[in-house]
Amino acid sequence: MTELDDLRYPIGRFCMPANSGPDARAAHIQVLRELPERLTAAVAGLDDAQLDTPYREGGWTMRQLVHHVADSHANSYIRFKLALTEDWPTIKPYEEAAWAKLADSRMPIDVSLVLITALHARWVSLLESMSGEDFSKGYNHPENGKQTLAVGLAIYDWHSRHHVAHITALRARQGW
Repeated sequence: MTELDDLRYPIGRFCMPANSGPDARAAHIQVLRELPERLTAAVAGLDDAQLDTPYREGGWTMRQLVHHVADSHANSYIRFKLALTEDWPTIKPYEEAAWAKLADSRMPIDVSLVLITALHARWVSLLESMSGEDFSKGYNHPENGKQTLAVGLAIYDWHSRHHVAHITALRARQGW
């Protein structure tokens, strides 16, 4: 792994877990339950100059990362609901980098932290209500093919930890 990879993937790249059984799913759900608190703690006390610092050269700022988590997790939550109510729907991907450049990604992060807190309360409630059979449902991703909800859950466990680690790693490097 290169230094750039270390900065881009502070917890490593996503690897498909060997197990997607009930215990593994419960652990993934726990990560999603804890994300709002962990993300809020990761950015606590950062001023605007710090929030506008990229986590790596050419990377997103701390502010953009927080808003990205809100955008990405809202998309995933909707994809889960589509997969639970339709037969393998084809979902619409979105241009994450373009979204990160929109004006709302320059807003105060509290807006997205509140959204993430509310969204995760609903998402965790939905996830905890799902049966094992529900996790075998899924959607067609035009770029990544068929994805079950068990895989989607594992991805968003990783995604949650991945972006919190971007923030905490930058803080550690900068001594913030």
